[in-house]
Amino acid sequence: MMTEPSGQATVSAQAGMDRRIEGHASSWRRWRTPLLLLPCAIGAALLIRVLPARGSTDIARANIEVGTVRQASFDDYLPVRATVAPAVTTLVGVLSGGQVEKLLVQDGVMVTSGQPLATLANPELRLDVLTREAQIASQLGGVAGEDLGIARNRLDRSGQIAQANYDLIKAQRELLVRQQLHDQGFLSDAGVKSYADEVAYQQNRLAQLRSGGAQETSITAMQATRLADTRNRLESNMKAVRAGLDALVIRAPASGRLTNFTIQPGQTLRPGDPAGQVDSEGSWKLTADIDEYYLGRLSVGQTAVAGGVLLTVTRILPAVKDGRFRIELGFDGRPPAGLNRGQTLEARITFGARSDVTVAPTGAWLEGGNANSVFVLDPDGAHARRRTIRAGPHNPDQAEILSGLRPGERIVTSDTSSVKGDIINIR
Repeated sequence: MMTEPSGQATVSAQAGMDRRIEGHASSWRRWRTPLLLLPCAIGAALLIRVLPARGSTDIARANIEVGTVRQASFDDYLPVRATVAPAVTTLVGVLSGGQVEKLLVQDGVMVTSGQPLATLANPELRLDVLTREAQIASQLGGVAGEDLGIARNRLDRSGQIAQANYDLIKAQRELLVRQQLHDQGFLSDAGVKSYADEVAYQQNRLAQLRSGGAQETSITAMQATRLADTRNRLESNMKAVRAGLDALVIRAPASGRLTNFTIQPGQTLRPGDPAGQVDSEGSWKLTADIDEYYLGRLSVGQTAVAGGVLLTVTRILPAVKDGRFRIELGFDGRPPAGLNRGQTLEARITFGARSDVTVAPTGAWLEGGNANSVFVLDPDGAHARRRTIRAGPHNPDQAEILSGLRPGERIVTSDTSSVKGDIINIR
């Protein structure tokens, strides 16, 4: 009897314990699946973060250059490397061909306009000049003979008129004497008539000589004018012929410094061959080759600065060669001392300046036609996403941003031309 309750108590206790064990197992089954899925979810999230997104490119952080967009003033200018050149260069040409006989100056010296630089030898030209001189001299002699004949005829005519006038005076005196004798009754009418006829003859003769002299004077005047023209032409031809010999002397066409004068004695030159050039000493200009991108933005009269000296664009050569065109810059004042031909100077051509605009750092992102888009970094700096923008003018330090970016945003300034997608994963 006493043992039964004890047995029942034992059974009851065991039963109670079995129920508690069953309750714990049921709770574990309920939480086992979420607990097992949690590491998988964490691993998947990490995997998504580690694996690149579709259409993205992984780039090491060390290979990325980043710049910040900001609000600032923008100076629109173009830096160029300009070359010093003479303001005026005059070529030394060969007027008449021949063999270099003698050099009178050396390359690099200062020369004056018309100064002899070298002499040429051309025997054929000398013989031709002498022959033509003789021919012209003969023609000039003929003209002088005709002039002498005209002068002689004029003198003869004057002498005839003078003689006729004298004969007329003499006949009038004889008639006067005879008329007085006739009036006193010492001479008949017939004796007077012959003297009167003589006076009439001399008057008629003098009138004819004077009339012929007037006509002859008009004719000889015209002839003298033609002879004078002929003489002038012949003398001009003589000067031109003699200038042919003078052409054998190579002379400086202007004053300045003689350069590229490299001809040597014995060298044969043809007419028109260049023998050197004369550079304006102390008067300089700058030349620069500019990228064709700026062809539409440059104009004559724009200002520039080189070494603190003001310049002006004086000439634009629009012919494009190898993607570049040439401009010339003139000094506004006196050029700096110590300039030499071929020396290079850093110049800056000014387009204008604007304040309070959105600017971004320049870099390789502007090259290769990629200036219409840029990669903008996320706030965490782990990704950069392509964004379409509109960039304006740029200088070596800044590019004006017309739309698409805000101050404070960071962009990738290094070369991204190889990135095909729209996202960069920065590792």
